Amino acid sequence: MLDSPPLTGATADLPSFASYERARNRTDNRLQRAEGGGRIVLSGARNGARIVEVFQRSPIRIMFPRVAGSAVEEAVFINTSGGIAGGDRLECNVTALAEASIAVTSQAAEKVYRALNEPARIATKLKACEAAKLAWLPQETIIFNWARLSRKTEVDVASGAELLALEWLVLGRAAHGEDMVGGHISDTWHVKKDGRLIWADCFRATDGTFPNLKRNALLSSCKAIGTLIYFGPDLAARLEFFRGIAGSLKCHCAATCVSGLIIVRLAAPLSSDLSLALRTLLQKFSQQVGGGPFRVPKMWSC
Repeated sequence: MLDSPPLTGATADLPSFASYERARNRTDNRLQRAEGGGRIVLSGARNGARIVEVFQRSPIRIMFPRVAGSAVEEAVFINTSGGIAGGDRLECNVTALAEASIAVTSQAAEKVYRALNEPARIATKLKACEAAKLAWLPQETIIFNWARLSRKTEVDVASGAELLALEWLVLGRAAHGEDMVGGHISDTWHVKKDGRLIWADCFRATDGTFPNLKRNALLSSCKAIGTLIYFGPDLAARLEFFRGIAGSLKCHCAATCVSGLIIVRLAAPLSSDLSLALRTLLQKFSQQVGGGPFRVPKMWSC
């Protein structure tokens, strides 16, 4: 048998049919993926909350930083994998029973990496029972170019409860000068009061959408966007507060009230601008409502 001559020049750069088939058939399903979750249930205690139940499955861990002997005031969800990849499945579940008062946040900004074809799926379930005070205030979620994310936030509040919940996205890594030119984002909210749906919303962007996001009618120059919702007493006064402070924030901000729920939208060109605006808003809001869990989480300053 004669030896074939080695490939040279442009011919050597051509991929083989086998390698082409491998690239075409690549999928996140064939790779090791994370399936984790965390659940906490808290009841009322003096100046905070008492831990009733904790469940955690890797890569999710839950910490309760506090001074020795004091009541629980803040819970921190930690993703020990360091980021989220296509095909990952994560769930966070928080229940505040009657009289509980708790602020829940994340250890750091979450990162969603580039995916092949499967979205990462994140489910957040929040429940505030009667007379409970629950604040869900995670740090930002950074979406890498060509990342794929499907996130659903489900909120269940009872009459007499008070809840403040935030989710915010950063499109691309600012330090790398990265723009999102493709990928998939589906960020959904479902809010129920006493078991009845009162508000549903979805931000969705797919491959064909990203080239148009810079239009003035869409995100314009903004790469950081956030949604903040509030349910509780004195809605008229709270809505007036949000609308009054909107003009002083260094970002775009607007607030409205739908079915007894206040929705605040925020957008800024840089994540640092939105972070500063949120800190200012939460500091002022804490003064407005007289403290409690509705404040800037301590973990944001670590």
